[in-house]
Amino acid sequence: MERGKKRLIAAILLAWTIFQLWVNTFGRMGAVKLRTAHILFLLPLTFLLYPASKKKQIRSEAIVNAAFMAAALVSFSYLFFRYDAVARTGRLNGTDVFAGIICLLTVFEAARRASGSLAAIALLFLSYFAWWGRYVPGVFGTNAFTLKRVVKALVWDTNGILGTGAGVSATYIFIFVLFGAFLKKSGFSQLINDLALTLAGRSPGGPAKVSVLASALMGMMNGSAVANVATTGSITIPLMEKTGYRKEFAAAVEAAASTGGQFTPPIMGAVGFVMAEFMGVSYQKVILAALIPALLYYLSLLYSVHLEARRLGLSGLSPENLPKAGKVLRERGHLLVPIVVLAGMMLMGYTPLFAAVVSLAAIILVSWMKKETRMHFRDVIDAALEGSRSAVGVGVSCIVIGVIIGSVNMTGLGLHFGELILNVVGEGKLLLGGIMVMVMSIILGMGVPGVAAYVIVYTVAVPVLRNAGATEMAANMFCLMYACLSNITPPVAMSAYVASGIAKSNMTQTALTAMRLGAAGFILPFFFLHDPVLLCENGRFPIGALLTSVIGVLALTAGLSGMTHRTLKKLVCRGFLIAGGLLSIHPAWQTDLAAMVLIGAAIILDSRALQERKKGENRV
Repeated sequence: MERGKKRLIAAILLAWTIFQLWVNTFGRMGAVKLRTAHILFLLPLTFLLYPASKKKQIRSEAIVNAAFMAAALVSFSYLFFRYDAVARTGRLNGTDVFAGIICLLTVFEAARRASGSLAAIALLFLSYFAWWGRYVPGVFGTNAFTLKRVVKALVWDTNGILGTGAGVSATYIFIFVLFGAFLKKSGFSQLINDLALTLAGRSPGGPAKVSVLASALMGMMNGSAVANVATTGSITIPLMEKTGYRKEFAAAVEAAASTGGQFTPPIMGAVGFVMAEFMGVSYQKVILAALIPALLYYLSLLYSVHLEARRLGLSGLSPENLPKAGKVLRERGHLLVPIVVLAGMMLMGYTPLFAAVVSLAAIILVSWMKKETRMHFRDVIDAALEGSRSAVGVGVSCIVIGVIIGSVNMTGLGLHFGELILNVVGEGKLLLGGIMVMVMSIILGMGVPGVAAYVIVYTVAVPVLRNAGATEMAANMFCLMYACLSNITPPVAMSAYVASGIAKSNMTQTALTAMRLGAAGFILPFFFLHDPVLLCENGRFPIGALLTSVIGVLALTAGLSGMTHRTLKKLVCRGFLIAGGLLSIHPAWQTDLAAMVLIGAAIILDSRALQERKKGENRV
């Protein structure tokens, strides 16, 4: 029985992969038809891959799964063939309403299994839309919507489960998750790990820096920070512990590094394509805007790892234990070609989907250049199975957020919430508005994959920031970064908790450490919200602002860590470094000058404290 189930899953996964590749290259299918067909594969796979209960085995689980699969297939097949007729008339009959209810039930059951917290949030929004919103007094009260109106908005309209989330899942997410799986199967992850070792392996705490670089690159191509922690963390966390790092610190490094990959160009975990579509701009502009924030985030993370290694007295790996860069490039360097092809085609103006499919084919072709990396037919099949399987959990999250978006649009909740924030903070008060949106973005993004988190937050929060005076790009990047950083923000820091499970460390301590390591990510958005020069919005690369921001990030990290090249002896020195770092990040010569004074004062005071200590020791 179990063998038959595995074969069934493999067959559906392969059929799904072939369908997605065909429809995103040579196939012709309308947007709604594509999204519905995507769901027809997605939901049955969810019922087969995710158990009905995680706590105990249900005796009749096979029957329950079969029932939900049949319900999903029948209801969404009906939707597939009936949608055009409903779209023409705008009217639903009794069968349409009943089929829509079954569609919603199967989507919620799939979301409950794959992403429990998101299903609960979606249910809260649905109940507000359909029931208790009418009893709420004041501006947040809603009209009394009929069942037919609710079903039409959430099922038979492109604002609901067939909306942007489904569209993103059926195109960008699936293709790029599949692309990442093929890269991994070709040996690309080993290449990245070896190259990172050659770059950072000799420095203090080298293995942790390797983990940061490797997790950043793999997280960039993964649709979920949590999934990336689960895969790369099983290798990197034990390596860091073996080097001498504490369990909590090792787990926090992996969580923070994987989380940052969601806003790191050029792939950005596929969320960048969604942002470009929402904003109506080229993907190149999104890449350019994300470049400096991602660079500063990882610079801060690498420096934190370096300072912790100095604190613990750790050394790097010996040269004989490190791979030789020349040998690595000779043996596996050709595996970099697909990445070059992908980036080059997108810069030349080709669509990201077409570029990804061509690059995916390039992976297979390039792998045959060396016997050690050659992908045989079985490897291609395994990569297709792994990629499509990984797309299931993220895909279900993207479908169920359609319920949230549809409910927000129909009730005007986002508009009312934005008006409330603006009434509280006032027009043009970006700082207060940013703080409230930050909290909202973190809450709405908890336990949700990066793409889904951004889509939820975009609906509610971006209009608020725009009305408060932020530019379109700054508002979107602000919400994206905080939605992603919710993965390491308690109380629902999913990436940190998964990493903690691997390291067997304290969950709360791991999450708090991850927040400290990712401090630059929590602070930077407020600076580019006020002045978007770091987002290169005018098309120019701000070299001067970048240099002062680098100094600021390093000073801030040193102040938070209590270390430079040695432990800081006075608390005031840490305060000066933190204040100087914040001032230096702000792009203005006056704040840069004040920052240099504070950082210089911190260095002088620390040097004097060390000299006084040495004199005291000599007297003794």
